[in-house]
Amino acid sequence: MNSNLRVLITGGAGYIGSHTILELLPFYDVLVLDNLSNSSLESIKRVEKISAKKIEFIHGDICDVSFLNKLFAQNTFDAVIHFAGLKAVGESVSMPLKYYENNVLGTIHLLNAMKHAQVKNLVFSSSATVYGVPDALPLTEEAPRSATNPYGQTKLMIENILMDLASSDSDWNIVNLRYFNPVGAHKSGLIGENPRGMPNNLMPFISQVAVGSRKSLNIFGDDYDTVDGTGVRDYIHVVDLAKGHLAALDYLFANESIGFEPFNLGTGKGISVLEMVKAFEQFNGVDVPYKLVERRSGDVAACYADASKANQMLNWRAELDLKAMCEDAWRWQSKNPNGFNQ
Repeated sequence: MNSNLRVLITGGAGYIGSHTILELLPFYDVLVLDNLSNSSLESIKRVEKISAKKIEFIHGDICDVSFLNKLFAQNTFDAVIHFAGLKAVGESVSMPLKYYENNVLGTIHLLNAMKHAQVKNLVFSSSATVYGVPDALPLTEEAPRSATNPYGQTKLMIENILMDLASSDSDWNIVNLRYFNPVGAHKSGLIGENPRGMPNNLMPFISQVAVGSRKSLNIFGDDYDTVDGTGVRDYIHVVDLAKGHLAALDYLFANESIGFEPFNLGTGKGISVLEMVKAFEQFNGVDVPYKLVERRSGDVAACYADASKANQMLNWRAELDLKAMCEDAWRWQSKNPNGFNQ
């Protein structure tokens, strides 16, 4: 770890990006790039408050080629962590072109700028959605890949582009992190998940119902072949996930000729929607009214990781438990009932 090494973080003002910056700051020099379309500059200010460090921030868009070329011409970077991307599954179904343009084309523009500047170390923010409907559980990195929606399709396309790039030029070192379901918040309660409009993920929905800004939680489907009929997912604390990016960067700089290397970041444990609701109520002493509704199309019954490869090669494992996930999510939500819009 070397604080002289400079890392560009695209989408760094978002939920996972802001938590990752905090983990990186003691060890790396960072520049944060974000277009703030689905994030807030307030998150960067809060990270500065927690870390007592000034963060270099630039407002810009990865789809703007001339901006990117100028950014790389004026700065020296040793690596890029690429978070910038749209991520709402439902929105991707209704607005596929927006997703393909922003996620796939934006990444191609970024890769071209990196190539031109001879910056060939990349940590990419991928997703467990690339596994589609799982054939077998837990999911290993070798599991077949497919996508059930345009958002997942963009991640899958980018992974294929990155594989082809690494095959074409052995100077590229790409760590591809497939996240399972990030939840929770920094223990300070100063930064956390701040969805715009209707939350797409379970935990912020639970939190908003608990804080009183929504009436009840819809649970989509109670007839899956799972422990209680509700969908099962691998929920990982966002701080553990952030530490996975630090481990990925350390691995990049410690090894040469990595090529393209995928890693699952998850706990390896499946938790059902109802189990999560009950845990949240129990650990936080709050009520979360819910109603059972029809299944959503594209949802799978169960999905959880085999994260042993990250444990062996990155020396990383998820350490924060369900209690920490629930308590930290509630601390953030109760301190910030309107997110960053105070």
